[in-house]
Amino acid sequence: MSTDPAAQSSQFAAAVAAVRRWTDRNVLGLGREMRWSYLPPLMVYVAAGISGLTAIVGTFYVKERLGLSAEFLAALGFWATLPWSLKMPLGHLVDLLWRWKAGLVFIGAGLIAASLFIMIGLLGHTEAMQAVATVEAWFVLSALLAPIGYVVQDTVADAMTVEAVPRFDAEGQPIAPAVLRSMHTTMQTLGRVAIIGGSVLISVANVVLLRDAGGLPPDELARLYLRIYELALIIPVVSVLGVALGLWLRWRQGAGLAGKGFSDEQLRAMMNPHGEPPPINWWILGGGLAFAAVAVAVGLGNVAAGQEIIFVASMAIVLFLIRQLTRELPPEARNVLVGTAVVIFVFRAMPGPGAGSTWWMIDELDFDQQFIATLSLLGSVLTLAGLFVFRRFMAERSIAYIVGLLTVASTLLSLPIVGMYYGLHEWTAALTGGVIDARAIALIDTALESPLGQIAMVPMLAWIANSAPDRLKATFFAVMASFTNLALSASQLGTKYLNEVFLVSREVKGPGGAVQVPADYSELGWLFITATAIGLVLPLLAIVFVKATRFRSA
Repeated sequence: MSTDPAAQSSQFAAAVAAVRRWTDRNVLGLGREMRWSYLPPLMVYVAAGISGLTAIVGTFYVKERLGLSAEFLAALGFWATLPWSLKMPLGHLVDLLWRWKAGLVFIGAGLIAASLFIMIGLLGHTEAMQAVATVEAWFVLSALLAPIGYVVQDTVADAMTVEAVPRFDAEGQPIAPAVLRSMHTTMQTLGRVAIIGGSVLISVANVVLLRDAGGLPPDELARLYLRIYELALIIPVVSVLGVALGLWLRWRQGAGLAGKGFSDEQLRAMMNPHGEPPPINWWILGGGLAFAAVAVAVGLGNVAAGQEIIFVASMAIVLFLIRQLTRELPPEARNVLVGTAVVIFVFRAMPGPGAGSTWWMIDELDFDQQFIATLSLLGSVLTLAGLFVFRRFMAERSIAYIVGLLTVASTLLSLPIVGMYYGLHEWTAALTGGVIDARAIALIDTALESPLGQIAMVPMLAWIANSAPDRLKATFFAVMASFTNLALSASQLGTKYLNEVFLVSREVKGPGGAVQVPADYSELGWLFITATAIGLVLPLLAIVFVKATRFRSA
C-alpha cells in the first residue's frame, strides 16, 4: 500500500464507494423493488420467522418441568418434522382450492393458536389441564399441532407469491417477461429476508424478556414463561392479517382496472394467474392423504418401529412420484437431478447430538435463558447478513462444491463445542485471564457458523425451481420439497438412534424436590464425536459417489 497521504485518501474513498455500490445493489435495491402486493405473503413468512419466540422458553420448560428423555424428544422431533413431508398433497390441494386458499391460512392459524393455548393452559392452569390428561401428553399434542399449522400456512404462502407478482401494470398493459422474472426473483428473496428478519425480531425480544430469568424463583419464572406464550399469540394474528391485506389489495387492484373500462372476463384473466383449477391428481392427493391417515394410525396405535415404518412409506411414495415426474426430463437432466438429490438428502439427513447438548450447556456451562437468547439473536442477524454477502458465491458454485465446503466448515466449527466438553474453555480462560471462556467460545462459534445454514438453503431452493418442467412447476416443486424435507426426518431418526446408544440425562426432580433421575453427561463426549464424524464422512462419500458415477450435481 502506498505511504503517500493523498494516495491513501484516494484508496480509502474508492473502498468506501465500492461498499456503497455493493450495499445499494444488494440491500437497498431490494427495498426499492418492494411492492405493496408482495406484503401479504411476506406477512405469512414473517409469522413463520417469529415462531421462534417460544423456542427458548420451551427448551427450559421441558428441562425444568417434564421428565422426557433426550431419546423421546428426538422421536418427538421426528413426528414434528413429518408434516413438512406432506407438502405434496397440500400443494395440490392449494391448486384445487385456489379461490379459497385464504381459508387454509385461517385453518393453519387456528392450529398454531391451539398449540399456544395448550402451553398457556399448562403454565397458568396446570391442575385443570392435568385433570384431563397428563402434562406430558398435553405437551406432545402442542408440539405436533404447531408444525401442521405452519406447513399449511407455508404452502399457501408459496402460492400467494405467484399472485403477488402482477402480470399487468396499473393501465392493464402486460409486463415484459424479463421484468416479470426479475420481480419473481425479488419476491422470493424478500420471502427469505422476511423469515430471517422475523427471527431477528424475536431474538431481540427474547434477549429483553429473558434478561433476568436466570435469577428468578420458580413461581416468577413460570409467570414469565406464561407471558411469553401469551405474546406468541401474535403469530397467527400476523398471518391472518396478511391474508386480509391480500384480499383488500386484490379488490383495490380490480376496482382500479375496472375503472379503466375492462370487462369482468378481462379482469378475471388479468388478475388470476392460476387459470382454471387443474384436474385432481390422485397419485398426489389420494396417495398423500392415505399416507397421512396411515401415519396418524401408526402414531396413535403406538406401533413398534412406527417412525421407521412411516419414514420408509413416505420415502417410497416420494421416490415413486419423482420417478413419474422425471419421465418428463431428458436422460442428461434426469442424471443431474438424481445426483443433486442424493447430495442434498445426505447433507440434510445428518444426525445431531439432540437435546442433551443444550441440557449440558445449561447445567455445566451455566448458559442461562438470556445468554441462549443472545446466541439466537447473533445467529439470526448473521444469517440475514449471509443471505446478502454470499449471494454471488451461491450463484456461481455447484451444489456439490457448496455441500462439500459446508460439510468441512461445519465439522471444523463443531470442534470447539466438543473441545469444551473436555475442558477447552477452562484452558483458554486460564490462558487469557478469563476473557476467552465458555461463553466467548460459544459466541465466536455461533458467529462463524450462523450464515452456513442459509448458504445451503438458497441453492437448494433454486435447484428445485430450475429443475422443474415448465408444465409441472407446482407439482414438481412440491414433490422435491417433500423429498428434501424427508431428510430432516431422517436426521431426527439418526439423532434418536445416537441417543439410544449414548445415554444422556439431565436431573429430574419430583414434586417434593427429591431427585428422581440424576444428571449424567458422561457419554455426551462420545455422542458429540460420533455425530461430528458421521456429519463429515457421509456427505463427502455422497459427493464422491456422484462424481464417480453417471450422475452429476447441479
